[in-house]
Amino acid sequence: MFHRKPLEERIAERQAKLPPLKEGKHFEHGPAKFVFIFVIVFVVVGHFVGLLAMMAMGME
Repeated sequence: MFHRKPLEERIAERQAKLPPLKEGKHFEHGPAKFVFIFVIVFVVVGHFVGLLAMMAMGME
């Protein structure tokens, strides 16, 4: 349609032009990396806040 290649072919050509990925230097899905880091930081901060709250209640 409109003299363009199908989307799948255009994506395949673009990926073929990319250099090979270096081992251990990439994360498959960029936004997933940020979500993963956010969840880890959120859990660690939540544990520290909970620990501080429990310590504060125990000192009364």
